[in-house]
Amino acid sequence: MNRRFKFVVVTSSTLLVILLLAGARYGRSASPEDTYQHIAVYTEVLSRIKSDYVEEPDMKSVTLGAVNGLLESIDPYASYLNADQYKQYVQSQGQKRASVGLVLSKRFGYVNIVSAVPGSPAAKAGLSTGDVIETINGVATRDMPLAYAEMLMQGDAGSTVELGILRLRKPEPQKMTLARAMFAYPDVTGKLLPDGVGLVTVKSLASNQVEETGEQVKQLEGQGAKRLILDLRNCASGAPEKGIELASLFLDKGLVTYAEGQKSPRQNYDATGKPVEAKLPMVVMTNRGTANGAELAAAALQDDKRAQVVGERTYGDASIRKPIVMDDGAAVILSVAKYYSPAGKAIQDTGVTPAVPVADADAAAQPDDEAGPPAPEPPKTNEDTILKKAIELVTKGAAAAGENTAEAPPAKPITPPETPLHVPESQPQR
Repeated sequence: MNRRFKFVVVTSSTLLVILLLAGARYGRSASPEDTYQHIAVYTEVLSRIKSDYVEEPDMKSVTLGAVNGLLESIDPYASYLNADQYKQYVQSQGQKRASVGLVLSKRFGYVNIVSAVPGSPAAKAGLSTGDVIETINGVATRDMPLAYAEMLMQGDAGSTVELGILRLRKPEPQKMTLARAMFAYPDVTGKLLPDGVGLVTVKSLASNQVEETGEQVKQLEGQGAKRLILDLRNCASGAPEKGIELASLFLDKGLVTYAEGQKSPRQNYDATGKPVEAKLPMVVMTNRGTANGAELAAAALQDDKRAQVVGERTYGDASIRKPIVMDDGAAVILSVAKYYSPAGKAIQDTGVTPAVPVADADAAAQPDDEAGPPAPEPPKTNEDTILKKAIELVTKGAAAAGENTAEAPPAKPITPPETPLHVPESQPQR
């Protein structure tokens, strides 16, 4: 091996040691024997690529691809940033910059859209959960660090970013240009449906939406609501702490979640003991666009038997992430602790599986890592199947519990509620 190749091997092996030790699953560190055995395999593969590949490989690209592949295999939100990229990342932290409003992860090597914030440029352009960003400004996202892709989405208000989008049933990438903007996260809305069903819709937890949720619940109770539906579909923005606060609005006691990692001892988070409403029958709606704080709240309400969860399995994103800086100024950003449901399931690994699964009829089927080929796309319909099932559950559940519903207003045909978003211009994106 030449000197350059030896340097690549040594550097790559060092990176692997750090990553294997820092990202070991389930909080168990790898034994030295196992670690060295994996490194030996990786080194041999590198050697074979160098000696037998059809043409002289770019070892820098090979090593970068290996590192990104390793990170994605354990954490879809992890990133490896070189020294220059990490400097940009540090400088961007805490700045209020215009954006297109996308929540992102890595999947199958590319940047994947978790959700588009309602009212954002991305949402207005029709981007949604499961769409794949193939290119950003003409640069392929294959092996692009997730944190760097997120930085590219930000910039001055009015500036543009060009995206190449792949959709499941459209083989040709679609080019679109989005203008970055300062936008507000959507307000929480409430609506009283027939049979005394109060519907509270939460599309984000990134600002003061927890307080707004409590206010909407009180208003609906004042209007005669006897049961509640909490709509957390496509709610992906908002830290896990916000999810703890949201769950505490409906729990008077008990464990909401706990966080634990290889070097992070278990930390329990209990309900605050001051719920806005802890008695009314309740159902929570989720879909594949439900992530982070919202799915943490859904998991807590389901496991604590406070509410039934209906809809689709959530995306899976609830962890504590931090950068680990290396000697050359590069950094690895990865999860150092995961949030668990009260039943002990790692939300980032499995998402939240509803007790009553219902497919979203208006969403295109998305590939599932464990479910094999995607199911046929359901026919388009104006009926909100998840909401319809949620109303059925919350009303029948109340009747089964012996509630007198004789005085309730007669049921009307159920159609998706119209909940226009009021977006104040004064509240910029975080």
